[in-house]
Amino acid sequence: MLESLVLFILLAPFAGALIAGFGWRFTGEKGAMLVTTGIMMVAAVFAWIVLIALPEGAESLSLFRWIDSGTLAIDWGIRLDRMTSVMLVVVCSVSALVHLYSMGYMEEDEAKPRFFAYLSFFSFAMLALVTGDNLLQLFFGWEGVGVASYLLIGFWWKKPSANAAAMKAFIVNRVGDFGFLLGIFTLYMMTDSIELDVIFGQAHHLAESTVTFLWTDWNAAELACFLLFIGAMGKSAQFMLHTWLPDAMEGPTPVSALIHAATMVTAGVFLVCRMSPIMEYAPMATGFITVVGGVTAFFAATVGLVQTDIKRVIAYSTCSQLGYMFVAAGVGYYQAAMFHLFTHAFFKALLFLGAGSVIHAMHHEQDMRKYGGLRKKIPVTFAMMMLGTLAITGVGIPFSYDILGLPIGFAGFVSKDAIIEGAYAAHSAVGEFSFTLLVIAAAFTSFYSWRLIFLTFYGETRDRKHWEHAHESPAVMMWPLYILGAGAVLAGMVFFSGFIGYSSEDWFGAAIYVNHETNHVMHDSHSVPAWVKLSPFVAMLGGLAVSYWFYIANPNLPRELAERHHGAYKFLLNKWYFDELYGLIFVRPAMWLGAFFWKKGDGSVVDGAINGLAMGVIPWVTRLAGRGQSGYVFHYAFVMLIGVSILVTWLSVGGSAH
Repeated sequence: MLESLVLFILLAPFAGALIAGFGWRFTGEKGAMLVTTGIMMVAAVFAWIVLIALPEGAESLSLFRWIDSGTLAIDWGIRLDRMTSVMLVVVCSVSALVHLYSMGYMEEDEAKPRFFAYLSFFSFAMLALVTGDNLLQLFFGWEGVGVASYLLIGFWWKKPSANAAAMKAFIVNRVGDFGFLLGIFTLYMMTDSIELDVIFGQAHHLAESTVTFLWTDWNAAELACFLLFIGAMGKSAQFMLHTWLPDAMEGPTPVSALIHAATMVTAGVFLVCRMSPIMEYAPMATGFITVVGGVTAFFAATVGLVQTDIKRVIAYSTCSQLGYMFVAAGVGYYQAAMFHLFTHAFFKALLFLGAGSVIHAMHHEQDMRKYGGLRKKIPVTFAMMMLGTLAITGVGIPFSYDILGLPIGFAGFVSKDAIIEGAYAAHSAVGEFSFTLLVIAAAFTSFYSWRLIFLTFYGETRDRKHWEHAHESPAVMMWPLYILGAGAVLAGMVFFSGFIGYSSEDWFGAAIYVNHETNHVMHDSHSVPAWVKLSPFVAMLGGLAVSYWFYIANPNLPRELAERHHGAYKFLLNKWYFDELYGLIFVRPAMWLGAFFWKKGDGSVVDGAINGLAMGVIPWVTRLAGRGQSGYVFHYAFVMLIGVSILVTWLSVGGSAH
């Protein structure tokens, strides 16, 4: 029964993509939207049934033989365990709501069937990724979501900025994907398989083996985990490979909610958690993951402090929250990483779709400096955005778990605080380093999240013309906000016990492996000092207080500070100058090299040689041949005689040789 539901969940979105992409002339635009949305709605219901009804343990369902070459025999299979079921709920639920929301948001677009076909194709690729029973199938879905991301970011292809953003996302992700491929090659070379169960069964062997890479001997487990994480860094926009994510906001807002908030960017976190049986034997690689996650959380939070585009603020928030997830996975608290992935999907999709409602009300204006006072015009959107903000900033009742046995608070309060406590409970240098950065990032997150609320919904409007015509979005756009709002409020409390409670090991079963001899993070996180549990809550209050002081009590203060500390302000506004740095190191040399090969190679050598033939040799040959066309019979007879003489001589010499 469950296998049939999962099979429908996997294949139905692909069928919807084909119908919307190639059959919309028969179904009509409305039919294409209804078919794809209906399919995703049914898939979402089935995904929740699978999550609730799935028994403990893991099983694999083989559909057909995919590749058979030498020792490489790969079936297209479905790995059905608790982690898969969690990802099915995240992907299908958010995708279904985004499909429904897009029916209103994209109403005036000329290419609605194409947009819905891309959405459904993305959903299929992401589902192929999370259900994969081997690394090749996982990589197939990995690249599929990359293609879908490229198509959706550049959906408005007439905008040069959208085309540039799509190319940037595609190229930066290829850097990470190259590392991912090397990781797959390493595991295949060492285990003679890319089946997950086979690889996991040889984790001990990998930990005790060495492999030569770049003229150096490496521990096989360490190298494989490091290379796999390089792929995760690109897909999940971690520090150094993050530059594509903010630019991806050039796509339509529903795309931002689906791909760059709730699903695709969490694929890297899913990969690290999926490979936990190997990660547990690679302490250096996981230490690197922890540091990169902490730095990413801090970096993105600093940049989000000064951004003015409402979608970019939320984009950097996504980047920062992904850093939290990687810190949890890096210290071995995989359950908390998956928990924050789960709760984050609800409140971040809510914030993005709420931002889309604001943009829709303000006639596609995205600059928050031109907003103000919108809570009077769009009160329902304001209420939903408030729920998302309360969730992401971590509003809740401290120590409620110690008193009541259940944490009372919004989704982010439960899952994000668990990660901060887990980082401290790791009792390692990288854990303490990341713990400090995460607490600071929590304060910054509170500041820029409330800054968004205050600039958008409070004070006097700064664009009277658009404000006068602002109105609530249609019901088809508001219902997804209501559902996501419920998730932002309840997801943390309802699913706490399964994800990170004392019964979580039984709930996850074989989906997550923890080496209890060396990894005590989950157990120790429940008994950290009171000040550790209180630190993210205090950071949240501090960020709220400063934001209120800056944008409500003294709204001229931000401008004065920016002018007084112009260098620091520009540094943050320009995102630590990573784009400029990469432009100097990579883009300009690549452009110079391309121009060199174009002008010197293609222009001078290739075209020069052809032009030389065309303008020198060939005219000379044609003139010489032309002189032979005299029109006199005795000239032609003489040439024939010479030809016959050469032929007879050649035959005579050839005959004597034999």
